[in-house]
Amino acid sequence: MLDVIPWSALFGGILLGCSATLLLLFNGKVAGISGIFNGLFAPSHGDYAWRLIFIVSMVVGGGVAVSFAGFSIPNTESISLVVFVLAGLLVGAGTRLGNGCTSGHGICGIGRLSKRSIVATLTFMLVACITVFIRLHVM
Repeated sequence: MLDVIPWSALFGGILLGCSATLLLLFNGKVAGISGIFNGLFAPSHGDYAWRLIFIVSMVVGGGVAVSFAGFSIPNTESISLVVFVLAGLLVGAGTRLGNGCTSGHGICGIGRLSKRSIVATLTFMLVACITVFIRLHVM
């Protein structure tokens, strides 16, 4: 039974939960990545540095995981550039429409028992399931 546990996903989830909790405790901010990233382009006074550190740390952390922990970057050679760009634009539009992303709603919002975040996360997951089904079984 222990050999089927996705340890890296479990460890990653623990790190996400800890980082979201620490950001909320020490900075009073919700760790919604889309909101943090968006705030880099329209920061309020004294709000830029922590956002930049957070985003840079995510990128550096990913690089460290790939370089030193043996994780691999998914192979995207079979995906056309048009599909790749369209997917990114759809994620951005969905994030804007949902007033947040899966990290803000799914990790922080559900942790705070926000009804809006629970509905948003259920909607994200339902659309993701439908998208995967269409991509793998219809197309």
